[in-house]
Amino acid sequence: MSEAAQEREALLRRYAELVRAELPAAAERGAWSLRADHCFGRVLLDDAVGACWYTVLDRRAGAAFRQLDDDRLAHAVATGERLLAEGDALLRELDARSLAWRGKRPKRGPAPPRR
Repeated sequence: MSEAAQEREALLRRYAELVRAELPAAAERGAWSLRADHCFGRVLLDDAVGACWYTVLDRRAGAAFRQLDDDRLAHAVATGERLLAEGDALLRELDARSLAWRGKRPKRGPAPPRR
């Protein structure tokens, strides 16, 4: 496997770790405005493509993050790392932009406590 292919595989693994485990766990600990893995995926994908991801990527072609080119994938991973460092303030900003791209209004106030 080439070095570029190895780097891409590492980014794919890191993206999956962030979205499926690390970001939801950080959100739970910090009572962030989003907690579900698919919501983190939406926010990271939308930010990476600069639009509602499914207007750019093919919903039927398998996992959307695997369709990202190398630059967009690296951007999504870097944004996920920033979310871990910066927390809910950045998440709210990215979520509001993602929702706007879908014609939806941003959420208001803190997330309700999880029971």
